Amino acid sequence: MHAPIDASHIAIRARNVTLSLGTGEAKVDILKGVDLDIMRGESIAILGASGSGKSSLMAVLSGLEQASSGSVSVAGTDFSTLDEDGLARARRGQIGIVLQAFHLLPTMTAVENVAVPLELAGLEDAFARARAELTAVGLGHRVDHYPAQLSGGEQQRVAIARAVAPGPQIIFADEPTGNLDGHTGAAIIDLLFTRQQASGATLIIITHDPDLAQRCDRIVEMRDGLIVEGAPA
Repeated sequence: MHAPIDASHIAIRARNVTLSLGTGEAKVDILKGVDLDIMRGESIAILGASGSGKSSLMAVLSGLEQASSGSVSVAGTDFSTLDEDGLARARRGQIGIVLQAFHLLPTMTAVENVAVPLELAGLEDAFARARAELTAVGLGHRVDHYPAQLSGGEQQRVAIARAVAPGPQIIFADEPTGNLDGHTGAAIIDLLFTRQQASGATLIIITHDPDLAQRCDRIVEMRDGLIVEGAPA
């Protein structure tokens, strides 16, 4: 019998989480009752094939999507009770997200892409923090370049700097190497773990790659909207 988990050690707790899209005959059940605890500071891989529900679970756990039912508590905040604006406020500064598509603003330089969200969040010294984080991800010499002047790997480094710069407690990475070649992707994964360890943040990686998943502290496997292996913390 497992000892009870101290709630103060839990970064994310999900209980009987469902997500359905559409209504009536067009209704599709994407998540079908997910239970999951993720501990503070751990790295966890949510592993599954395309269509398994892993990216949808990330969207719910990160507050990008509201669960249809069930409860989600993130960094001590009950996401289940929040509307879209409330979820946006809860994410700010607490959750960093890195996606397969880099989502950089093409009219802003690398340092602006990192600094402007910091300014919008009301953080001081936004540009100094942005430059420091870009230096930490190996782009100190590229801070004034625009996304079109950067390689795919460099753009993903900017995206990581943007996610990490506010000092979030939790970092989500959804197929972060999906648009990169193998060598560049491996370097990006190394960087993600380095930045996570430097900050002590919780890292959740969404992937279909078993080799990448093996690098995490724990693997949670999803199939058909359910966790089929590795759910207990």
